[in-house]
Amino acid sequence: MASTRHTEQQWSATAGELRYRGIRPGYAVLHVATGGAIGIAAFVALTSLLSLTLGLLPTVVGAAISGALLLGVNSALSAVHRSRMRSFLGLHITAPAPMSGDRLVSRLRRVLTTAPLWKSLAYNAIVGLLLFVLGVVVVTSLAAGLVCVTAPIFGTPVSLGSWGLSTQSPFSVAGAVVIGTMLVLAVPPMARAVAYADARIAIALLGRARTEELVQRVEHLAQARTGTVDAADAERRRIERDLHDGTQQRLTALAMNLGVARATLPDLSPSAQAALDQAHAEAKEALVELRGIVRGLHPAVLDDRGLDAALSGLAARSPIPVSLDVVVPQRLPRPVEAVAYFVVSEALTNVVKHSGAGRAQVTARLVDGRLHLRVVDDGTGGADPTRGSGLVGLRQRVASVDGDLTIESPLGGPTVLEAVIPCAL
Repeated sequence: MASTRHTEQQWSATAGELRYRGIRPGYAVLHVATGGAIGIAAFVALTSLLSLTLGLLPTVVGAAISGALLLGVNSALSAVHRSRMRSFLGLHITAPAPMSGDRLVSRLRRVLTTAPLWKSLAYNAIVGLLLFVLGVVVVTSLAAGLVCVTAPIFGTPVSLGSWGLSTQSPFSVAGAVVIGTMLVLAVPPMARAVAYADARIAIALLGRARTEELVQRVEHLAQARTGTVDAADAERRRIERDLHDGTQQRLTALAMNLGVARATLPDLSPSAQAALDQAHAEAKEALVELRGIVRGLHPAVLDDRGLDAALSGLAARSPIPVSLDVVVPQRLPRPVEAVAYFVVSEALTNVVKHSGAGRAQVTARLVDGRLHLRVVDDGTGGADPTRGSGLVGLRQRVASVDGDLTIESPLGGPTVLEAVIPCAL
């Protein structure tokens, strides 16, 4: 059997999370009893303040003060009920988001014309009164049952309606005990049912609407995504800096030392000379590969001079002719520039490796706050976006900044890769 945990653990107040059997009977009785006490007080306070507000409407100022007090008391009562749900049922109900606005009048108008206020008033006043009645029934049943069960012990006379049960008669004693036991046993399921119904109503009237929760969730995910992208970009920068300042410098020194050794040790045996020549050549090749890796991670020119200069460097290093047309009059956010550079770099690498193209064209335009990238080659085509990790990785990288990537590559070519990246991150 599931049991409700009364800890700091919280869950979303949506359908399917709260279970009837998960409510502990003792907590259910306390929940109903406190709810009834709060409910009758809330009904009296809210109806009195509402009547006072309506009665003071001609005075304006008095009505405003009374109305503000009404809103404050209603808000406090809603918070108390949400706390009661959390304490006795382990149910966390998220309060509706506060109204925002530039002016007090604007915020007040939005408060009065939206559903949360009227739903909370309905719960605090109407449901509170009903909860009071049900609470009286539950508490009275429990008290009557305890009196009947303990009547033989203390010799208390028990009266049910017009029939009095004398504790001197064995039959009366047995009847009192049986009736009392039945009442006591009926209280827990009765209290759990009332508590369960109360919680369901509170979820609907005191919690956030489903659409509001979804909007908040989307905003949270967007913020988390931005933080992840920034963290990944910072990590790439750190790796690039470590490779450039550490490993690359050591490889450069190694290649230079091997070159010096070749020039100053002419009397080596042919096998030793061949090994030295091979080591020197491999050191230079490793240095070239490392420089390519560093540029692929995050080229320094991208930070120093922007996307135009970084793409110009890619075009200049390409084994095939690349025509470049970049119209980006301003610096873009760093994540956008990094993704754009990666897209063009990976696209040109695929062109050289797989397409058999003789030339390629790269176009970049900033239109309506969006960066439009287009890479076209005159190769054989046939690129399948669903196959191979390269194109899948490109699509995921673009999607990380809410961009969209499309690839058209019919057999015989040309292959057209287009990426649209929003720049307002």
